[in-house]
Amino acid sequence: MVNVEQCRGARALLGWSAQDLADAARIGVATVRRFEGGNPVAAGSVETMAGAMKAAGIIFINDNEKSLAGGFGVRLA
Repeated sequence: MVNVEQCRGARALLGWSAQDLADAARIGVATVRRFEGGNPVAAGSVETMAGAMKAAGIIFINDNEKSLAGGFGVRLA
């Protein structure tokens, strides 16, 4: 599952505001802000946000996973 840091980083790479992500995911902006603030949100909402960012070109790399697809990316050590 996508974590808070990945969500923020993906938005930054896309140049999206919290409202842009909310619009793309068809969820409320308050849900995005709650999640990024470290507060609990429904797992389905997180999956919906991740799906919207993936559709826009984001590839999420999980802990201990290699990025074999190439291209630019960001990873927090």
